Amino acid sequence: MKVGDQSLLVVGDRILVRPEDGESTTNTGLILPASVADRDEVQSGRVVAVGPGHPVSNGRLVDEESRPEPRYVAMQAKVGDLAVFNRKAAVEIGVSGQKLVVVPHGAVLVLLRDERARAAAAAGPVT
Repeated sequence: MKVGDQSLLVVGDRILVRPEDGESTTNTGLILPASVADRDEVQSGRVVAVGPGHPVSNGRLVDEESRPEPRYVAMQAKVGDLAVFNRKAAVEIGVSGQKLVVVPHGAVLVLLRDERARAAAAAGPVT
């Protein structure tokens, strides 16, 4: 993720999420203010960046001069997914005036992925 002239890199098995703020609606149509939603144990938001995954060893001992490239267990979360996660595991940060949260991949309960929207975004803008 670009922050001015610098890049924000998510490390390990973590994801960076832009949380959904504001009012939420119950199943019966009752609108709950943000202050009530802040007390929920789960939260949702859009994934804006993903770390490389959990690092794993190849089982061999290496010396300082011949370090192999690190290997990672792939992450299920992808940029653009809607993530529902355990609020207590998330760490809130501020980046360029935006409220973002860093969430360990293990704290993600559910991912909602819209394949058509992802395909359209990958195709680029229509001219």
